[in-house]
Amino acid sequence: MPRKKRQLILTQPVREGLKTFKVRLDARTVITLASKKALEFWKEKYPNAVVIG
Repeated sequence: MPRKKRQLILTQPVREGLKTFKVRLDARTVITLASKKALEFWKEKYPNAVVIG
């Protein structure tokens, strides 16, 4: 009998007192960042990156 594949859902651990925001790099990729310096790094690689939350 074939086994059913499970969908993998990745979540980040909750950290107290840390302000994070989400950035959409492309149509399929959303990442969570904690600093503006990290955003600058990702903007170099993905110029169309947009802050969504």
